[in-house]
Amino acid sequence: MQINQRQLELVNDRIKALVASDSFYGKKLKEAGITSVSSAEEFTKLPFSEKSDLRDAYPLGLMTAPEEDIVRIHSSSGTTGKPVIIPYTRKDVDDWAVMFARCYETAGITKKDRIQITPGYGLWTAGIGFQNGCEKLGAMAVPMGPGNTDKQLQMMEDLKTTVLCSTSSYALLLAEEIAKRGIKDKIHLKKGVIGSERWSKKMRDRISEELGIELYDIYGLTEIYGPGIGINCEYNTGMHYWDDFIYLEIIDPVTGENLPDGETGEIVITTLVKEGAPLIRYRTHDLSRIIPGKCACGREYPRIDTIMGRTDDMMKIKGVNVFPAQIEEILGTFPEISSEYQIRISHLDGKDTMRIYVETSGNYDFNDVARRIAEKVKGSIGFTPIVKVVEIGVLPRSMKKTARVIDERYEE
Repeated sequence: MQINQRQLELVNDRIKALVASDSFYGKKLKEAGITSVSSAEEFTKLPFSEKSDLRDAYPLGLMTAPEEDIVRIHSSSGTTGKPVIIPYTRKDVDDWAVMFARCYETAGITKKDRIQITPGYGLWTAGIGFQNGCEKLGAMAVPMGPGNTDKQLQMMEDLKTTVLCSTSSYALLLAEEIAKRGIKDKIHLKKGVIGSERWSKKMRDRISEELGIELYDIYGLTEIYGPGIGINCEYNTGMHYWDDFIYLEIIDPVTGENLPDGETGEIVITTLVKEGAPLIRYRTHDLSRIIPGKCACGREYPRIDTIMGRTDDMMKIKGVNVFPAQIEEILGTFPEISSEYQIRISHLDGKDTMRIYVETSGNYDFNDVARRIAEKVKGSIGFTPIVKVVEIGVLPRSMKKTARVIDERYEE
């Protein structure tokens, strides 16, 4: 999907602002002698921006608008290295709210809904993004933030919440808690808007079934506003993204070349109208593909597929490259196990070892399940893991994101 003329004009406007402000990317463009682009081919020759660039710009080197126009900052939730600080102008905050309200509308949510917001507030973009969009839509926000499950369920029951916004991990924890307490008939949820971590079809089906709700995948990242730049519609054939605010490319993560629509690669995003910290050709490291053709819903907005993982998710074990999504896909073929799993990689006696923990009910022979999973994994990735089967509920649940891969080789 090539950049169009209107989008090119918006990119040139952002290039002008970046160069004038002398922000980190402005300097990069200046050094490369770039002041504008006149074609789609020229656009694809613009230098990428990377998270490391954004960290190097800490604390406010990304600021492209005058400081008196900056009304807020947010920071990425990463735990390693320097944080990335993104400044927002009033227009940026409003644009983000418009996009988020559009996400709610795409999910069939109206101002009559009551929206319970469980992601975190503060420097992270999640909670406040969900709230801004809710207020822009005109629905009732129930700004709970994370944790305190007793209070979450009390509010859900008493206020007759109709929409749950959360990570998939917390949605699962709440679903299990509702079942355990036998209060499903007191819960009025109709829809769930789920973001911030990749989740399997098995987990999706389980949450949907246990809560009796429709689920919607929301996409976004702090560097590009936050959650709300894309969501799936009622046809659930990928996520529509708002191409009047962002331009999205899919590249080969190794060569950096653009890939044709339909091919899987790394998502690269350019912000078209952002003022506080515009980004041009930002490498997200998220893996997906542009879905060709029009959606049956009739919306004109293009679509990307569900996020399949990240380029930096790859684990090297016994000389073999393995992605968590490969293991997840194999586990999804075993109806007797739950959606929860954990992969632990360790180095013992000079050898790498992969242990996969899965959950099942007491109705199955744990040893038989473990043996069959180990065989199927070996057939796919070429070496045999150690599979440990435990009872449902034994693996950790999370109110935020669940850590599914723990690499103990580097913990020393």
